[in-house]
Amino acid sequence: MSRNLKIAGVAALAGMMLTVGIVSASRPAPKAEPVAAMPIAPADAAMADIERCRTITMPDSGCEAAWEAKRRHFFGRDEKR
Repeated sequence: MSRNLKIAGVAALAGMMLTVGIVSASRPAPKAEPVAAMPIAPADAAMADIERCRTITMPDSGCEAAWEAKRRHFFGRDEKR
């Protein structure tokens, strides 16, 4: 392959890449609609405790028990037999 043919190929490829870049930059960006976060109501009293415990910073035995119950439920270790 001759040197001139290689230069022409690289120039054509660069021209196409430049054209694609200009066309994509000139198009307006799609506008995304804002999504409002929907508050999720706790399903039961245990979930209400978990929601309350997420906001406190002091140790609380009720919260520790609620978190432990949630962990047991999550890992499938509920002893309800």
